[in-house]
Amino acid sequence: MVKYIDEMNYDELVEKSLRNVVYYALKIVEEQGLPGENHFYITFRTDFPGTIISKNLKIQYPESMTIVLQNQFENLTVRHNSFSVDLSFGGIPQTITVPYDAITYFADPYAKFGLSFEPENYEASIAEPHAQIIPAETANKAEVISIDSYLKK
Repeated sequence: MVKYIDEMNYDELVEKSLRNVVYYALKIVEEQGLPGENHFYITFRTDFPGTIISKNLKIQYPESMTIVLQNQFENLTVRHNSFSVDLSFGGIPQTITVPYDAITYFADPYAKFGLSFEPENYEASIAEPHAQIIPAETANKAEVISIDSYLKK
């Protein structure tokens, strides 16, 4: 059933469209692997509903973490609302599942492309920001595009 709306929320429509960029980029990788030198940094909320990570990772990263999809990942499965991937953490292979709505940052440093998101439907307040696991030299190479600059407030 379609939800009735009182007015158009263009901010939400733009946010959903930009999340589709992440979906389609991951879909390409799922089908053919990473092209050329492209690679992804994906930061996501570990405490977002639907995020599935091991208990050890949840203890180590209680709010957010960043993963890198470059050389050492397997079994990328891209679904409509989430993706899962096998990564190695401290030499231990683990499968993680990330809803697209949990993603707060997506970047391809090689392409100098990045997107920053607010987690959709996320109500928890955060006392202090959690440190991200992005090397400074890499973070400085990616151009982060915030949708806030395109939105009328």
